[in-house]
Amino acid sequence: MLRVVLGVTGGISAYKATGIIRSLTEAGHQVKVIPTSNALRFIGAATLEALSHNSVDPDLYSDVAEVKHVQLGQEADLVIVAPATANFLARYAAGIADDLLGTTLLATKAPVVVAPAMHTEMWQHPSTVRNVATLRERGVVVLEPDTGRLTGADSGPGRLPEPEAIVATALATVEAQSRNLKNLQRLSGKRILISAGGTHEPIDAVRYIGNSSSGKQGIALAQVAASAGAIVTLVGANLPVKPSGVGEYLHVATAQEMADIISQRLPSCDALIMAAAVSDYRVEDSSPLKLKKSNLGDRTTLTLVANPDILATSVERIGNSGLSCLTVGFAAETPASTEELEDLAARKLARKGCDILVANDVSGGGVFGSDRTSVVILSSSGETARFSGSKIEASSAILNSLASLMS
Repeated sequence: MLRVVLGVTGGISAYKATGIIRSLTEAGHQVKVIPTSNALRFIGAATLEALSHNSVDPDLYSDVAEVKHVQLGQEADLVIVAPATANFLARYAAGIADDLLGTTLLATKAPVVVAPAMHTEMWQHPSTVRNVATLRERGVVVLEPDTGRLTGADSGPGRLPEPEAIVATALATVEAQSRNLKNLQRLSGKRILISAGGTHEPIDAVRYIGNSSSGKQGIALAQVAASAGAIVTLVGANLPVKPSGVGEYLHVATAQEMADIISQRLPSCDALIMAAAVSDYRVEDSSPLKLKKSNLGDRTTLTLVANPDILATSVERIGNSGLSCLTVGFAAETPASTEELEDLAARKLARKGCDILVANDVSGGGVFGSDRTSVVILSSSGETARFSGSKIEASSAILNSLASLMS
């Protein structure tokens, strides 16, 4: 039995909440309905109470001694908001919590599934698009609305999905997250070394060769691994600020500095995750002083030499010394198709000899600096997984693959 909080906001499709309540209660789940004040303009509290078998009180300031605005969120196994209006999406994305539903959402760690319903123009407005993206980046499951007849004479995307579909998605979300959590628990106590960011190879005292990596994926991996109980060391290359919730943090600038630290820490690690964008080359003779254009002229030539291949070197060392350490590599590619991406990933997996290879399409630079990504996860055991979503969610998928190998 799940303890489900059902938030109902003020839209014409609020009446469909009755179908959601009935489906959940008939499946044996306990439902607590939290309507907004506007929702009660469309559906009565008596109806919600009769179907849920629980009292309905949207007032934030009643039963204050029970601290219900926190208690409801803490005790919930699942939170569903259906229908979710454009106004609600904006308030939730902004973290506004001046009613019982808002405070419950901020207090819960349970999976949250939101089912929007509004007119097409409102759903497609840039503000709503951005609010939905923000919520998804935080791990909220925001369903796509159905396309069909709306309140007036118009039709289009914005119709609330049918109650059965909302309930099925919500229960599947709980099951998936529970399964992932159990798998991630295998990481508890494991020592995981993670690299993040992009290395800088100096040309002179002020210039360098670099790349567009923001380090967000590596940071997300460190945060998810640490939350699962792993002992994490994050080696960050040129990250703008020291990230929080990542365990031990070590800052480096160049590929050689990163290689040195990873070489030192590798013998004591259970897993190495190379999420950093490491420069393949460095300038052979960088200048300790600023090179002046007046001295260089209209053209100049830089001689580049290869940097150490940290992943390949680490894999070789593990194999030669018998270290018990799994390795995860990353490949940023610009393929013409998904099939080509998977082919490139398979080749790199074989070439590097790592246990897991994560590949993503960085064509157009869309992934760099973004909170969302799309990846292909290949395992040396032959398994292939594809994932699109926030980098936090992608980290869970990657670490689940790692945890499965650890078993």
